[in-house]
Amino acid sequence: MRTFLRAALALASAAVLAGCYTTTPDPQLSPRDAEWLAQIPKAEDDPVYARYLLSTNETGEPPGVIVVDTKARQLFYVLPDNRVMRYGVAVGDEAFGWTGEAVIQRKAEWPDWHPPAEMKARWPHVRDMKGGPANPMGARALYLYQNGRDTLYRIHGTNEPEKIGRSVSSGCIRMRNIDVIDLYNRAPAGTRVVVK
Repeated sequence: MRTFLRAALALASAAVLAGCYTTTPDPQLSPRDAEWLAQIPKAEDDPVYARYLLSTNETGEPPGVIVVDTKARQLFYVLPDNRVMRYGVAVGDEAFGWTGEAVIQRKAEWPDWHPPAEMKARWPHVRDMKGGPANPMGARALYLYQNGRDTLYRIHGTNEPEKIGRSVSSGCIRMRNIDVIDLYNRAPAGTRVVVK
């Protein structure tokens, strides 16, 4: 019943908002991206969390800013001409949620994963991993800094795309890999990020 209600809500939302949304094509992929993405399980398409180009900017932010709405589990990249690219995300669960402002100071393709000591203490099975299809960081990572210091929070891809739309991470903002590649291509280092 829960799946039916979620599907009905998603279809109703998509129908009501259809005039405001435009789907966008996937970004061009390198041969390595295509090969590695093919090894990551696919999740069902979900219109609530699919990537859309919105024709109205309701974030209150100027072009070039990323806004993450943790309650709605949506990330918005503000474009010129009052448009916004919207992406579905997974966010931190209540114990690990993070809000605030930061700047993207570093970007990486298929990044290595170095979990913080606190995470390794909580989950002894967690270990450092090289970048690739099995890595929880996914295809791209955008590293968030405040006042020149690494927050240890990231906007990154995932090897669990079925969890987009949930509160499941240790505070990082997870995106479908194809979406984080799209955002990575749009947002340069120095981009301001507002997480609320």
